[in-house]
Amino acid sequence: MDRLRPQLKKPSFPISEGLRSYLQRYRRERALPVTYDRLRHFTEAAPLVDASGKPTLWETVVYDRLEMESLNEDLKQIYALIRVDGDLSVMRHLYVDRVDFCAFGNSAPFRIRIVNSFNDNADYYYIKRADASRVYGLELEHVLSPNRLNYLTHGPTLVEEHIAGLPGDVFIQRWLDSPELRPIRIAKELVKFNERCFVRLLGDMRSYNFVFVVTPDFEGAQVRIRAMDFDQQSYEGRMNFYRPQFFRENQPLALFCVQHLNLETARQYQREEQVLMLQRAAVTEERLSFLLREMSADPLSPPENLEMLRESLAVHYDWPEFLDCGSMGGLVRESLAAIRVRVRDQDRAAPFGLE
Repeated sequence: MDRLRPQLKKPSFPISEGLRSYLQRYRRERALPVTYDRLRHFTEAAPLVDASGKPTLWETVVYDRLEMESLNEDLKQIYALIRVDGDLSVMRHLYVDRVDFCAFGNSAPFRIRIVNSFNDNADYYYIKRADASRVYGLELEHVLSPNRLNYLTHGPTLVEEHIAGLPGDVFIQRWLDSPELRPIRIAKELVKFNERCFVRLLGDMRSYNFVFVVTPDFEGAQVRIRAMDFDQQSYEGRMNFYRPQFFRENQPLALFCVQHLNLETARQYQREEQVLMLQRAAVTEERLSFLLREMSADPLSPPENLEMLRESLAVHYDWPEFLDCGSMGGLVRESLAAIRVRVRDQDRAAPFGLE
């Protein structure tokens, strides 16, 4: 199993005029009362610990008193925008409990903790630097996966809703062998998640970059895996960087699949997800075409990464059309075209952890 790591820190790419036009058309671009740069002007920061008292990567930040009073209302307004299209009348009982900052990672996010004063229930959202790679990743997830995402942009600012679930590394430690979960359902979802990432070229899906969502059902719990980090959308040149099975952190999951799935069943689940992705693409054909057209016009990766990846994909799919692609957006389009032909011809490809 390969030991995959990002070779260099990925640069941030600005949102182009074409992508901005797409975001405006689909109401992702909205006027926001708080920008990322405004949040950077905090006066103090204190380390944040978790429930067990262990330090985290986050710091709680403090602002000047007058600024904080203004921020409280403006941050509530943003929360209302992503939850109820800006209707503050149903959110007067909410308050901003805390603003946290994390210098780790590409987006250096702020996390806003919103609390319901009636029942102390908390929710979160994030304000980050807008990076075109991440925006394309968010939108491809919204269009091609079973998950819907709420996010907004405003100039160089990106606002994202919180994606709830058990982080993959926590799930491996505490839930992977739980008698409350059926192993075959976990293994099935791992195959499907691996295929979604690979086809739409979402990279760096190590265990702490995705979450498990466990939903009780009348015949045991159902499991779904959701990506929560989209910084590495279509940047790396190594093909296996887009296949979660090859990360060291995910080795327990890959071995779990080998233990609980035979090859034929795994291929069935892989094919199911390919068909579902093609159906989602057909339903959103106009939107997806617009998105991939703008993505194809954006330089999201160095030429050497693009060349390495297109050659690997051409061999993997036995699909020479990849070699004619001049952009990462073009590779995503060809990935969908390749699986469309494979589904039609009932060809077979290797699934999660079974190569």
